Amino acid sequence: MPKRPRRIRRPAANSFQPLQTFLQILALQCIYYVTSTAMILFSALVAGVPFGLDLIFSAENLRGDTAIGWTLGILWVLSALVMVIAQTLIHARSKLVLDFSLTLHFLHLVVVALYDGALPTSWFWWGVQVVSAMVMVVVGTWACTWRELRPIPFGGSGGAGRVGVGEGSVGGGGGGADGGGEYEMVQMKEEEV
Repeated sequence: MPKRPRRIRRPAANSFQPLQTFLQILALQCIYYVTSTAMILFSALVAGVPFGLDLIFSAENLRGDTAIGWTLGILWVLSALVMVIAQTLIHARSKLVLDFSLTLHFLHLVVVALYDGALPTSWFWWGVQVVSAMVMVVVGTWACTWRELRPIPFGGSGGAGRVGVGEGSVGGGGGGADGGGEYEMVQMKEEEV
């Protein structure tokens, strides 16, 4: 009786990969701070406010009783919209959006707490973080789901899958829907009854 070869067990394609996950979180956190810094720097220069790390990392400036505080709040929410694009490009899975969004905001809380030396006590700061997280989760889940559900093109050039109505061909003249060449739609004659 011939001996069967041993089966080598390979990890599943979607198994947990800690290094990849860590790198994705690091990339998202860097993009978050770079985009936020760019928007806050631009707004500070336009408003004539001196720019400093306090505008980014301190919870004391994010207050509801000053124009600067409201501006910072709006900029953090706009930064969440930019992060939707980053999430769609980096991990592109709708089931991971909640985890990555909450992790990003938790790490921001840790950075702010370390920078200030205490947890933020402003209700406005917490409200902005909740709104920012909700924007990232809701819009990010929609964007990733939209990307996941896009049709997959099979062969052909540019116009794969389009049917040229009234053009006499399938694929709009681009080589057919399967890339195999032109196909003509044969006109059928009506038989006289």
